[in-house]
Amino acid sequence: MKTSSPQWLEWAREIQSLAQVGYTYAENDFQRERNHRLTELAAEIVAEHSNLDTAVINENFRVQPGYATPKVDVRGAVFRDGKILMVREKLDDGWTLPGGWADVGDYPAESAEREVWEESGFKVKAAKLIGVYDANRTQPMEFYHAYKLVFLCKIIGGEAATSNETTDVQFYAPNEIPQNFAGERTRQRHIDDAFSAYQNPEVPTIFD
Repeated sequence: MKTSSPQWLEWAREIQSLAQVGYTYAENDFQRERNHRLTELAAEIVAEHSNLDTAVINENFRVQPGYATPKVDVRGAVFRDGKILMVREKLDDGWTLPGGWADVGDYPAESAEREVWEESGFKVKAAKLIGVYDANRTQPMEFYHAYKLVFLCKIIGGEAATSNETTDVQFYAPNEIPQNFAGERTRQRHIDDAFSAYQNPEVPTIFD
């Protein structure tokens, strides 16, 4: 199921990605300048509909190299005594499965394991890929198209601890899940699919 985004954001994303690809394969200065202008137009669209500065958006767009592809967000679904691990984000005070952008050079599962450790204090081992989701973001600096990978993880050590990104670490039963989610980082469908995978190992991987 594809998450909904405002039409202006869809336009801006597409213009930016076309400009990035066009600039990458430009054969002369004219083509580079034309794609540079398309990048500026995408930044202006985003700035017009948000509280972000045009220059900051444009600079962020321009440093994206190569062929435009979705970014990858990884999340760890960690259970203890039938309850799922969630962290409260310092950024917006919302709750989410621990995770973040995958780092270049890491295996996807390793990225998820590291993010859980950094954000919650628990050492975990990824055991199964729960799902691959379309995750169009709407938060500042997250207007790129993204895919979300959610891994079922087992605790192998550590203890609850907050970080420079989180202010609370808790385990919740299905009927206790806080509804003030942290933007698009975690939604109810991710929680539901995680409980399903935890309760029934035979459940197949979900994908959009």
